Amino acid sequence: MASAYSALLLVFFFWISETVSSKQSQTPLIELGSSLSTNFPPTSWHSPSRRFAFGFFRQGSGFIVGIWLASKPNATITWTINRKNPHVSSNATLELTKKGELVLRRHRNNAADEEELIAKDLKGSASYAQMLDSGNFVLCNERSEAIWESFNFPTDTILGGQNLSAGSALLSSASAIDLTTGRFHLRMQDDGNLVLYPVDSLDLPPDAYWYSGTNGNPGIHLNLAFTGDLLLVNKTLHTIRTVSFPGSNFSSPSIIYRATLGYDGVFRLYSHNFDGATENNISLMWHVPREQCDVKGSCGLNSYCNMIIDGQPDCLCLPGTAYVDPNRRFQGCERNYKDGSCKDTNEMAISLYNIVVMEQITWDDDAYIKSSMTEEGCRKSCLEDCNCAGALYESGFCNKQKYPVRYARRIGQYQLPKVFIKMALESSNHSSAIVIQRTSKKAVVQILVTSLAFITWCLVALSISGFFILKSRVIKGRMQMESGNFGMARELTLRAFSYRELKKATRGFKEELGKGSSGAVYKGTLYKGKKAIAVKRLEKVVSESEREFLTEMRSIGKIHHKNLVRLLGYCTEDSHRLLVYEYMSNGSLAELLFRNERIPDWSDRVRIALDIAKGILYLHEECEAPIIHD
Repeated sequence: MASAYSALLLVFFFWISETVSSKQSQTPLIELGSSLSTNFPPTSWHSPSRRFAFGFFRQGSGFIVGIWLASKPNATITWTINRKNPHVSSNATLELTKKGELVLRRHRNNAADEEELIAKDLKGSASYAQMLDSGNFVLCNERSEAIWESFNFPTDTILGGQNLSAGSALLSSASAIDLTTGRFHLRMQDDGNLVLYPVDSLDLPPDAYWYSGTNGNPGIHLNLAFTGDLLLVNKTLHTIRTVSFPGSNFSSPSIIYRATLGYDGVFRLYSHNFDGATENNISLMWHVPREQCDVKGSCGLNSYCNMIIDGQPDCLCLPGTAYVDPNRRFQGCERNYKDGSCKDTNEMAISLYNIVVMEQITWDDDAYIKSSMTEEGCRKSCLEDCNCAGALYESGFCNKQKYPVRYARRIGQYQLPKVFIKMALESSNHSSAIVIQRTSKKAVVQILVTSLAFITWCLVALSISGFFILKSRVIKGRMQMESGNFGMARELTLRAFSYRELKKATRGFKEELGKGSSGAVYKGTLYKGKKAIAVKRLEKVVSESEREFLTEMRSIGKIHHKNLVRLLGYCTEDSHRLLVYEYMSNGSLAELLFRNERIPDWSDRVRIALDIAKGILYLHEECEAPIIHD
């Protein structure tokens, strides 16, 4: 079957090459100096069939710059510029300059125009542009060779004939009308696996909510064939796997296929069947996952996904929590009571907390403790464990979970795991009453002991001093814990590791990769050796290095760029301060340039220099919190 699809793909590859070449000769050329405006025609450049257009697309009171399927009754946007800020005001122009640059100008009253270069990293100088019937906008040189094309920079959609290359991803939109980057992405991994993840995750196996299962085939890419089949294809155009089987197995000029990652995290394949020039019938042909609540991240932290009658998901808070924003329930929930101290006794925990039992609820997050025990033992264990937010009891195992709880959902009646959720018995008033009662007793004791002998009075004074010293240390410890752990947990979406986990992952910090001024870096593995990591252990944790740790956490945790090493998690247990990074299997850049037997040639050096420059540009100007280096 795979060989048949590969042969068919080769036939269509040569057929479409001839078709595109023929169409290019018929497509009106967009000459240097041509421009579009939001204020007067033309506002867009059309393909020969007028099914696709590139330019200013009106949305609300403003515009976006992109490509859309110009069909009736509603146009479908297939590509946009600058996902962080795709919207422009009603006073902008788009020009293919005499220098061959595609430039967007946002005109401002009483201020200098803001210019944005749309087509970057051109392979030469552009002589003209074209909007093709495939939905691809291209810049061509004087030899009619494409030096830039929108197909190489997909946003949330790929069209028939388009590829999603290894290492690339589709990013969902924030909503149906907000085209900024949303909460989900479809990643074509370097190992050959096509995977759906929430954006705010580490892209690790527990975070995936759908995958193709084709890992072990590095270098393959996703191709949407003109037959409507989604194919995973290697460099020789051999089909490794057909992801979907909806296609008619033949290409028709009247059908356009489109695969889009929706703002809800579902990856869908559509067909647009054109009866005329712009009239079309849209059909949903295939989608994954099958159920909306199977999308991890559909509902935020400490909430669970529940399908309602009309087939739409609803996000409900777990007991003991309340919505962060009731108008945007998908953002999740937060606890409506304060955390207790881990130094409380079991009796104190029982007096302060209660267990709420829920059925037909589950979550797909890793437990910090998994033990074999009875159902009642699981309930009691979570109640007495100050770290336990809830426990999932299934098949004789108790899976205890810390806050925040992720990826919770309601499941069918035939599945009967039981969930124990811990919540405050009487909010924080109960603990306040206990403190007042204790304080009153201490006052009575102090009045009584004033009549005792001098030595007894001294012992009482020492006891009181010790009490306040201990209390101040507890308060300080809580403040450090809140500022160094819970505060960052709200601000970042990084995994909090225990020191024991990282010690085990690095085999006791055995294999040292390098050492810097702030500490040594060790190699480790997670998930039974499937995920290699680099663990940086910060040394000499004093006030200055504490600030350094927090600053590095907040800054690097927000960085997501293919040329920069990604921070995966952290550890702030007791005096231990550790950072967990992606492992660089090829070693450091310094080793490659200066200590490698094979010195990179000039073309490789230029590519490395450009990649470094892109990373620095991202740090200085493009990331959410710009980082400036001296």
